[in-house]
Amino acid sequence: MARLQSKRFDEPDELVTLPLVTVQVVLLGEAHVARLVHQPGWSWAEHVKPVAGTPSCQHHHQGVVLEGQVEIETDTGARRILRAGEAFEIPPGHNARVIGEEPFVTIEFGGVHGWAKPAEAGERFVATLLVTDIVDSTKVAVRLGDATWKELLARHNEGARIQLDRFRGVEVNTTGDGILAFFDGAARAVRCAAAVRDGALRDGLQIRAGIHSGEVERDAGNLRGVAVHAVTRIAALANPSEVLVSAPTASLLEGAGLRLEDAGEHELKGLAGARRVYRLMGLATD
Repeated sequence: MARLQSKRFDEPDELVTLPLVTVQVVLLGEAHVARLVHQPGWSWAEHVKPVAGTPSCQHHHQGVVLEGQVEIETDTGARRILRAGEAFEIPPGHNARVIGEEPFVTIEFGGVHGWAKPAEAGERFVATLLVTDIVDSTKVAVRLGDATWKELLARHNEGARIQLDRFRGVEVNTTGDGILAFFDGAARAVRCAAAVRDGALRDGLQIRAGIHSGEVERDAGNLRGVAVHAVTRIAALANPSEVLVSAPTASLLEGAGLRLEDAGEHELKGLAGARRVYRLMGLATD
């Protein structure tokens, strides 16, 4: 339950420092809120890319500019200068650089979790994985035509990324009409899947989603391991607008206010033994 609280950025829950940039993060319930100070001469390509290990910034940023200016260039070639007094949204796939001799200072509430942190090659950790896939995407694209389909797909992906930020998920990659993401909490992954599903329905789309918890290996921004194969196979089992959860994930959801129904045991292609899965039936607020 939300509670009345406040925190000082000068006493952060998390502090990230890199050359020419400081990030002070406070946690308010499930939300990460940060004050970022970029010094003159800072650029993402020079100062963050070596740490992130991706060709461009893959975080979806939302916030407010307090001081200074920065130029944003997206992977598609769009450019914009952000100035003091402006609220902003920056999609994944972009570069940035400070303009002028004044520090660029922002307050951000989207795209904060995991920003400017290294992806260590060979790092293994336990995570809850989410895979989504748009049902009959080829048929929908043919029916709508290329231009309308691209617009609808972009809107769906944007909505999915907003939910990832909301539930502290980290996008690993897109599959054309779906996403692979990981979370540090099983309940957040399930609630995110439900939110993405509901958003898709509002846009006239249906998705299927699979969720599984297990150990994975992070390698240059990608995830590897049996758990990745398992969650992909679980998503493929789902019916339209259905969220399926593996038994390991279900065991972590006790007390989370999520209603699950046993969906039986299934053989997952390429994996030994039958795996039990559960169907999400509703949230505590339903």
